Order: sequence, then C-alpha cells, then structure tokens
Amino acid sequence: MSLKDFVFEYIDNLKNLLDGIDYNVISDIIKLLETTKINQSKIYVIGNGGSASTASHMVNDLGAGLRRRDIINLDIVSLADNTPVCTAIANDIGYDNIFYMQLKGLLKKDDVIIAISCSGNSANIIKAVDYAKEIGSKIIGVTGFDGGYLKKISDVNFHVQTKSNEYGLVEDMHMILDHIIYSYYIKSYNKSE
Repeated sequence: MSLKDFVFEYIDNLKNLLDGIDYNVISDIIKLLETTKINQSKIYVIGNGGSASTASHMVNDLGAGLRRRDIINLDIVSLADNTPVCTAIANDIGYDNIFYMQLKGLLKKDDVIIAISCSGNSANIIKAVDYAKEIGSKIIGVTGFDGGYLKKISDVNFHVQTKSNEYGLVEDMHMILDHIIYSYYIKSYNKSE
C-alpha cells in the first residue's frame, strides 16, 4: 500500500467513526460530570500509555481550561500524572494497583471515574473500576476495539468499535470526545455570543 493510499484509508476510517458517534452518550457524560458540581465531588481520570496522556489532556481542558474562563469549576484530577506515586506503587505492590491504591480510602460515592482504555481490559483499570463500583461511584468508560470488561461495567460508555490494535483511530476519537465536551462549554458559555 502506498503512503497516499494509507493516509486516504486512515482518514476515511476516522470519518466513518465520527459519523457513528452516539450524541446521547456525550450528553449523558456531560450530565454526569455536572453532578459533581451539585454534589461537590471529584472526577478521577485514569488511563495507561496514550490514554494516560488523554487523561492529562482532559484534566487540562475540563479543569484549568474551563476554570480560568469562569465557565465551570470541575474538581478533576488525572491519577496517571504523578510519576513518583505511580512508580512507587508499581514497584512496591504491583502495576495493577497504581490507580486502585490512589483511590483507596479517598473515593466517595458521589465521585466519578473516567476510565480510558482502548481494550477495556487493562488490569489496573479493572481493579480501580471494580473498587469504584463497590463504593457506588459512577464510571464513565472510554473504550475501543470490542470494549472489553470496561464497556460492560461502565454506567456510561463512549465506545469506538474498531479492529483490535487500531490504537491510533481509537485514541484520536477519545481526544475528539474531550474536545467536543470542552468546546461545548466554551460555546455555550461564551458571553459575547
């Protein structure tokens, strides 16, 4: 396959995925995020690898990005951002504990977890969302491929159905979700319009 053909195919696949977005799911996610303002609760975002950077980007946009514009003040944090904490937990008690251990004893019933996982089957994501379910917290799953376990356990799920290992397309769509939510708030609360 030529580079030109590959690029055309990739963009065509991304367009098809965009056309398949369930608008109701995005609305449900926004409503769930807004319950944290009413309940004065927190949003914890978790993810590995590229999904960890998506988690950080979400916190930047939906936290400081909206707060500095006086739009909404969401209490949102990425549990993938503290390298010393993540590596200490991974080294001392195992990588599957890096999110669970940060939530243990702190997570409250009214808190919300945004769990980002292309496969939906990462052991550390599963352990954290199982704990969140025990506490009674709501789970927003952000998944790809076939969705795995996370898709099944989530209260709300933004799913990108692809072949296994199509990380680029799935991660592109996950970032688009973040930017849709962020841009919705910017547009809805722009005082000059």
